Amino acid sequence: MIPDVDNDSIAYLNGEFVRLADARISVLDRGFIFGDGIYEVVPVYNGKPFRMEGHLARLARSLAAIGIQADMTPAQWEALVADLIARAGKGDCMVYLQITRGVAKREHAFPNNVAPTIFAMVTPFKRPGAELREKGMSAVAIPDIRWLHCEIKSVSLLGNVLAKQHAVDAGVDEVLQFREGFLTEGSSCNIWIAKDGKLLAPPRSNLILEGIRYGLLEELTTAAGIAFEARPIARSEVDIADEIILTSASKEILPITHFEGKPVGPGVPGPVYTTLRAAYDRAIDAL
Repeated sequence: MIPDVDNDSIAYLNGEFVRLADARISVLDRGFIFGDGIYEVVPVYNGKPFRMEGHLARLARSLAAIGIQADMTPAQWEALVADLIARAGKGDCMVYLQITRGVAKREHAFPNNVAPTIFAMVTPFKRPGAELREKGMSAVAIPDIRWLHCEIKSVSLLGNVLAKQHAVDAGVDEVLQFREGFLTEGSSCNIWIAKDGKLLAPPRSNLILEGIRYGLLEELTTAAGIAFEARPIARSEVDIADEIILTSASKEILPITHFEGKPVGPGVPGPVYTTLRAAYDRAIDAL
């Protein structure tokens, strides 16, 4: 048994619903041997998936990018997610989907005539509390050492794991990664900065994983009358930002109020964050 895991929760594996503790995958699965697979995480509020269309579109892009044929339509993915949510009986939760190339002899080239492994599970989701929203998070800078296809939501996450562990070792909440002097993202989140009331984001490219909240924040800034620009952001701009903001499925939208041991702006959540946070909460309430 794995500590701190609900081993009696329901999981889906290759067409069957089973107890999570009873789910079994071959050690020759290419996801285990090579990290040859992709994943998706769908937040669920009060039993309703959030931005499901965006998650399924990114899932399809990632599968196509590495040539995995899952033979599941968007409607079938939606039905699977809905079934898992119903079986779990949880209001707020996360649905984790993972698709690997399948089980085959250990050879680097793609195997022929192998069925993909499709796995899904539901995990609890505790929304960020008042302290994080009001106090903010701390972060330090590190070089981005990951591969050049960060736009694929790959299960090969060693670079992200090392980045997060750097934050833990440094005694901070998060890292901001930089490639050749320009901001990319956090360990597992998109990073934004605000300057003079404008929200800035690294552009969509192979250097970042476009979070579902990326498009959402574009919509929210337009609705709120906040100027928005996607462009390369130099480290020097981050150092003098009025606000630094983090977005991800599990963290939603949170302020980073201290960077490299110094306050960001006045060291408290700023007006751009506060406006977007309120709009984000309204989007969830509207589900």
